[in-house]
Amino acid sequence: MSRIGNAPVAVPKGVTLTTVGRTVSAKGPKGTLSFDIPDGVTMEQADGRLVFKRAGNDNRARAMHGMVRARVANLITGVSTGFTRELEIIGVGYRAAVKGQVVELTLGYSHGVSYQLPEGVKAEVTKDNKVILSGSDRVALGQVASDIRGFRPPEPYKGKGVKYAEETILRKEGKRGKK
Repeated sequence: MSRIGNAPVAVPKGVTLTTVGRTVSAKGPKGTLSFDIPDGVTMEQADGRLVFKRAGNDNRARAMHGMVRARVANLITGVSTGFTRELEIIGVGYRAAVKGQVVELTLGYSHGVSYQLPEGVKAEVTKDNKVILSGSDRVALGQVASDIRGFRPPEPYKGKGVKYAEETILRKEGKRGKK
């Protein structure tokens, strides 16, 4: 049995859910998001809680059961409180700046890197070279963080590059001289 899929989702005050066909829309103080539920999973709303049921017990149905429950829970959390993701830029001369919806990165290349933020994702840069991304859509936020990290992933010898704040870089020793 899917532990994630069977867990009910609480709907907080200020969030309204509407279902049209197989599409679930959540509206709250942070905006509106929607998700299309695949076949094989049904959603029931009762007492301010959502319960998800699956039609079959095959591998795909079990996988979709947990995924649908997680995505709808992320919709509700996103429109009520939102999500944040923090990136750290480590390296001499490595820095970032935000100009409107564009993140300008200097990452040791001969040219700067410009990244256009999608709609619904905001970025800010702190003094200690941290980029804080925020938005209501967790999937889009994770993709933006992954794209920015992909411009210069952290290397294992000096740790230079862009990394997630909670990420730990395993450091290598490097070359040794003759003994």
